[in-house]
Amino acid sequence: MKKQIGVIFGSRSCEREVAIISAIQLMRHVDREQYDVIPVYIDESGNWYTGDKLTDIRAFQPFNPNAAGITKVFPDLTSGSGALMTHTRGSGLFAKEKLEIAARVDVYIVVMHGLNGEDGTLQGMLELANIPYTSTGVAGSALGMDKIMMKQFFRGAGLPVLPGEWFTRSMYESAPDDVIGRVRDQLGFPVFIKPANLGSSIGVSRADDEEELRDSLELAFEYDRRVLVEKGLDHPIELNCSVLGYDDDVTASSIEMPLNSTEFLDFREKYLASGGSKGMASLHRVLPAPIEEELKLLIQDLSRQIFRMLDCKGVVRIDYMFDKASEKLYITEINTIPGSLAFYLWEYDGLPYAKLIDRMIACAERAASDKNRANYAFTSDILKSASGGAKGAKGAKGAGKLSGTKGI
Repeated sequence: MKKQIGVIFGSRSCEREVAIISAIQLMRHVDREQYDVIPVYIDESGNWYTGDKLTDIRAFQPFNPNAAGITKVFPDLTSGSGALMTHTRGSGLFAKEKLEIAARVDVYIVVMHGLNGEDGTLQGMLELANIPYTSTGVAGSALGMDKIMMKQFFRGAGLPVLPGEWFTRSMYESAPDDVIGRVRDQLGFPVFIKPANLGSSIGVSRADDEEELRDSLELAFEYDRRVLVEKGLDHPIELNCSVLGYDDDVTASSIEMPLNSTEFLDFREKYLASGGSKGMASLHRVLPAPIEEELKLLIQDLSRQIFRMLDCKGVVRIDYMFDKASEKLYITEINTIPGSLAFYLWEYDGLPYAKLIDRMIACAERAASDKNRANYAFTSDILKSASGGAKGAKGAKGAGKLSGTKGI
């Protein structure tokens, strides 16, 4: 019997279109002998839809929720259900609305980029619904999405990151000159300005002087209330490494070097100029990157470390900057759901996209099995004690301590 694989994509995010491209790519490569594919699209308003029509990119040019072959649904959050529910109206003058199951999902492949999908919010919902899913979990996804928290996490772990400062919109609006001065004095120029919770280079820009910095901050604050400002390097080499696996089974890919890594790569260059239907896989790159074996091994080792630190699963991509002048390597960011699922890196290493999808699904199922092995049946006498009122609750807390367990 085939597994029912839900490919969930879209979402209320500026990166929704990138997710559509990545999802269409993936659905074309799924082994239909093993799996039935159930596309699940979340539109910009947060509404959920399914239907075979959503496997065709033309369905989104533009998206029409009322088109034939598209059904509006919502998830049943009952533990382990996996059902996608829909409301239907019977025939006849006095017909009532009925609730029906439109589809049932065994495993979700999460193809989300940005907020409301890559940031741990969707992952939290799937955890509550107790349905296996392919992406990194709640905590790792949240840290991986927020550039400010991510940078602080990496720095705290002793990993190499570029110097940076962060600001809130209110800080800038109340004292813009102070913010400008702090960047000038602490970082110098050039700097890169990034909204904390966006990817795909949306809202990101370079500033070479104070005037450009003001313009860049104002742009970034249009997309997020928190902004990261990072010190720029002089013609760095960009190097990317993907990691695949779960728990103790972790593999790092070959290293790629985008050819236009010496310049700032904006959203249009990443996803449109080379042909949007191909996404990130269409970028010109050198693969494998022409770097020394020592640097390659360092990047792969760091990538595996980061994967384990954030308790990732499935496929991620970790991006680096190498400063030729100082010969120092810096971690730029982790993409917990990379564009095109970084399949091109794994194909280069001999793992076809269809087999990569198999591995992602296996990781999702293993993680769900591990979660369900945990003991959720522990009970105590606290409710019995609490039934005696406030005094009883205090007594229960004290009793817990006396018996060697911590109070609540």
